[in-house]
Amino acid sequence: MKKWMLSKNSSIMDKVAGLDFDIAGQFDPMIPDAECLKIMCEILSSLQIGNFLVKVRTGWDWAVKVNDRRILDGMFAVCGVPDSKFRTICSSVDKLDKVSWEEVKNEMVGEKGLAPEVADRIGDYVQQHGGVCLVEQLLQDPKLSQNKQAVEGLGDLKLLFEYLTLFGIDDKISFDLSLARGLDYYTGVIYEAVLLQMPTEAGEEPLGVGSVAAGGRYDGLVGMFDPKGRKVPCVGLSIGVERIFSIVEQRLEALEEKVRTTETQVLVASAQKKLLEERLKLVSELWDAGIKAELLYKKNPKLLNQLQYCEETGIPLVAIIGEQELKDGVIKLRSVASREEVDVRREDLVEEIRRRTNQPLYVC
Repeated sequence: MKKWMLSKNSSIMDKVAGLDFDIAGQFDPMIPDAECLKIMCEILSSLQIGNFLVKVRTGWDWAVKVNDRRILDGMFAVCGVPDSKFRTICSSVDKLDKVSWEEVKNEMVGEKGLAPEVADRIGDYVQQHGGVCLVEQLLQDPKLSQNKQAVEGLGDLKLLFEYLTLFGIDDKISFDLSLARGLDYYTGVIYEAVLLQMPTEAGEEPLGVGSVAAGGRYDGLVGMFDPKGRKVPCVGLSIGVERIFSIVEQRLEALEEKVRTTETQVLVASAQKKLLEERLKLVSELWDAGIKAELLYKKNPKLLNQLQYCEETGIPLVAIIGEQELKDGVIKLRSVASREEVDVRREDLVEEIRRRTNQPLYVC
């Protein structure tokens, strides 16, 4: 079973609106998990977050981190973490995308009472990230290779990377041993998409500035709500819709551009009174040609009010009808951003609008 849902209270994305996708049922290992990651990458690619944000000074991109609950549990066990401290140490490790290892270590030792040598052993693992080569390397690790949970998790990750390669997205996925969230309900693979601020100097690491999607396998969650306790294997993801919109808005503000609140390509406006009929005729022509057009629902709107409406909503073009334009058989086409106006023959208007708006749209 597959399910899409727009959630206003997504547990994965910290109580922000999310677009959720889940697959439930008995399937062979890692096939639905790989599909979820494929879907996540397709959504993020279609939003063009990276290409769009690269216009900001330092440049931006996104990447997906993966790990496995069983690898984490096995790693903590071989490092000597007491069972009672597994979850609290996990919460410290999960901060590595925001603070340095030294800060994380100080928290584990100073605040949570972990032995320094145990923290050092954890540090040897959680600061590693890579692809399938790292998975294969850890399968040969003298300690992890002796832990059943870790071996199971690593084996599944190796299979997952095989499928990700077939899907053509293995270059966007990073095996990251510091990813350690949602462990109250995740039972296997976990993943998270982060927006990265790309470095300005050679040798610097990209800086993670925010999670925009997350998910994983939660085989035990459904059974908690079933009176008979039946186990239903599930894997899913959540896209942080509001968070993505917020990021896009912030970057547009940094570029001193208006945030678009509509997909409308052009507003049909009039410069004089008593031209409602002409506006209705023109907007109908544009609709018939597949142009996203609109007009203000007033008989005699002021031109200034029509232009201000475009600026507020982010409509890029205004098609202005006037008495002289009607006589000459032209439409005055105005760019809202540059305020440049040109006369376009009415029969050429559709093609000119298409030419000017044939760019990716970033709509919030």
